Amino acid sequence: MALPVNSTDRPESGLSAGSSGGSARWAVRSAWAAVGWAAVFGVLHVAWAVTGTTVPWTAHTSYPPALHLAQAALAVPGAAAAVAATRPCSRGGRRVVPLALFVTASVFALQTTALPLYVVTLASGSGVESATGLVHVLSTAIGACALVPLVVGCRRRLRGTCARCGRVHPDGLDGPRVHPPASVAWRRTRRLVYLLMCATLPWAVVKTVWTLGGDALGVTAQGWRDANASGAAKALATVGLDVTVLAALAAIFLLVGLMYPWGQVFPRWTLVLAGRRVPRLLPLVPALLTGVGLSVYGVVLVVLAPLVAVGILPAYEPKPPFTTGAGITWMILFGGLTFGGLGVALLVAARSYATRTRPACGRAAR
Repeated sequence: MALPVNSTDRPESGLSAGSSGGSARWAVRSAWAAVGWAAVFGVLHVAWAVTGTTVPWTAHTSYPPALHLAQAALAVPGAAAAVAATRPCSRGGRRVVPLALFVTASVFALQTTALPLYVVTLASGSGVESATGLVHVLSTAIGACALVPLVVGCRRRLRGTCARCGRVHPDGLDGPRVHPPASVAWRRTRRLVYLLMCATLPWAVVKTVWTLGGDALGVTAQGWRDANASGAAKALATVGLDVTVLAALAAIFLLVGLMYPWGQVFPRWTLVLAGRRVPRLLPLVPALLTGVGLSVYGVVLVVLAPLVAVGILPAYEPKPPFTTGAGITWMILFGGLTFGGLGVALLVAARSYATRTRPACGRAAR
């Protein structure tokens, strides 16, 4: 008697096991994309370790050669697990492969926390502080994007559903993907996202006061202009705009798109693209990558500021344009609320968007 396709008694449990057509091809393409990334990433970091190239880790430290080699080595089991996920494996493999993929993807995803800072720096016209640092952040972001779909696919297969669409296929057969109609995020999601957006108000108000010629937190308007004395940041400051406030507005624009139908179907004001379906990854990838980085950075700042305020950690030395340590502490708190609020909001809205726009293989949809 033939066993059912999703039977847990079968030794096969790869992403493509028991699948046909598009689901199997999706699994193989995803796996080899991860292998290609791992090869390039490994060669790059081995070269950096051998040549002693400086890659910044924090503001004052850089990655040691041993850590470059460790990261190159970590990409190897990630690539091996990606290939193993598409092939039949034993009961033990069904546990080891998803775990290896999850650990590898998590390590590289956490290293993307500096990506929003690089984006804001580039947008302000200030240039790139470290080309190797930017390459490292981008390479880890690409790795996370390559591995996360495999983690999701493994989880779905262990639950007995299609690795590509997450649904149960009649007779184990799949078909062309069917996209759901455009929809609005659930009311609870919208309320939570709007509440998190409000966390940006103290920081945005202070920045706007400075750029409009007022004084706040011991910082004068002239002092703030002098601190932004180069590139696009200076040009914007002269007309009362702050580049970081504009970056926050861009994040809010992305949030609104994730929650409403025009983020799924291009609206009329996009002219040539009007009426066409928005590729899912177009808003999801920047939302997830930026959301992770902003969330981690924001939480760190929100924790640090109260510890400094109560004296557990040493007070900050005032540096221009700040004239008092208290002003710096308040601004760190406001920044933490802004970054953390926007980061968590992006993750919440991205989860809703991914769920609402998830396509189904044709037979599963019917």
